[in-house]
Amino acid sequence: MLNPADQAFAVQLTQAVPDLRIDAPEPRYLQEPRGRHQGNGGLLVRPQNTAQVVDVLRTCNAARVGVLPYGGGTGLVGGQIIETGPAPVILSLEKMNAVRAVTGHVLEIEAGATLQDAHDAAETAGRLFPLTIASQGSAQIGGVLGTNAGGVNVLRYGNARELCLGVEAVLADGTVISGLRHLRKDNTGYDLKDVLIGSEGSLGVITAATLRLFPRPAALGTAMMVVPNPAAALALLELAEARMPGCVSAFELIAGQGLAFLNAVGPQVHQPFAQRPKWSVLIEIGLPEGLDPQDALAGLFEAAEGLVSDGVIASSDTQRAQMWGLRESLPEANKRIGSISSHDISLPLPKLAEFIGTARRELAALGDMRINCFGHVGDGNLHFNAFPAEGRNRAEYENLRGRVAQVVYDLVDGFGGSISAEHGIGRVKVRDLERYADPGKLIAMRAIKAALDPNGILNPGAVLAQN
Repeated sequence: MLNPADQAFAVQLTQAVPDLRIDAPEPRYLQEPRGRHQGNGGLLVRPQNTAQVVDVLRTCNAARVGVLPYGGGTGLVGGQIIETGPAPVILSLEKMNAVRAVTGHVLEIEAGATLQDAHDAAETAGRLFPLTIASQGSAQIGGVLGTNAGGVNVLRYGNARELCLGVEAVLADGTVISGLRHLRKDNTGYDLKDVLIGSEGSLGVITAATLRLFPRPAALGTAMMVVPNPAAALALLELAEARMPGCVSAFELIAGQGLAFLNAVGPQVHQPFAQRPKWSVLIEIGLPEGLDPQDALAGLFEAAEGLVSDGVIASSDTQRAQMWGLRESLPEANKRIGSISSHDISLPLPKLAEFIGTARRELAALGDMRINCFGHVGDGNLHFNAFPAEGRNRAEYENLRGRVAQVVYDLVDGFGGSISAEHGIGRVKVRDLERYADPGKLIAMRAIKAALDPNGILNPGAVLAQN
């Protein structure tokens, strides 16, 4: 059993860490983007360096007080919210936001810096940090690594785990892992970095990281193309990669339902086609010096006869920004409509189109609802979300919400996919993980948790169910 982070514990924490500011958490630390969960009070601490994180965790561990590592609060599976049980210490690293060094192809940065800070530091150095998500102005590096975030450029550059060379982290008992290596190869035993990345703060608190930087492509090309169905979109992806191997950075599937949502509730963005297509894709390529991306995309359009019926190639940075603005506004439109159930899933590419058709049919049998299916299909990641029929609201479907998710996840599992592609498990998907994960994997995960956090203070109830 954990103890609450109450005023008596605040006195104890003040004595242990005299220079640490301790506050009551503001409402923003107790909320999550979809508005389905409300956090439990507790104490808010904002350490300014790793030594203070050590003292906080050591004190909390000795007193058996839960610790909720808090990043930018942008997570979508409740990993940053504890609703019930003893109120935790909310540990925010927002004061630890320094860029420590940029050397060659490596960025060393503290965990409280935002993803946008990492982009800006890379750009100042004439480099590229390619991990890109819609919430990058708020999402912090610690949270991005803690959830192993993906985003739009995984197809070319990989997800957070593949972009991280090393981490500095503090374990539950205050032990510091000083792993800020600048090495691509380091084969010296267990890779603790990879254990901590994706653990959602349940095994340790990442305080800093070394991240891979890349040369900036000499030229970018962006286009939207209309396809008749998801199968054609995947055929177009295969054609694009064959014609431009290693140069396709992003390949996003967009359903007409998402465009209809934008028209209905905003945000107001430019839509490039006079007639709303049932399906379209957003393609971005990055080419080396001497190659023209517009010519390359025009050649792709011509070669895709029979797969593509219409297309627009961005001829300026403004047009490129408009296309990406449309894609990045889809989640906000979804939020304004209000989903019955949202699903961040991944599937083997050969089975993706079949899954979409099958899932639509099975959900239609449950009731009248709209499906907005979009996402990073280049790497098999779909956001497959169910919404109320027009004129109805999600409260009317509350009795169906669990059934909708089970239908989707059963199909995902049957198709050899994953119930969480890039959002993590948090608290929302803990029971789903128990249902669909390999039993051996769960045994190993529980053993690791027990070894690194025997008192269970780190993000209690996230990823793994509490006993």
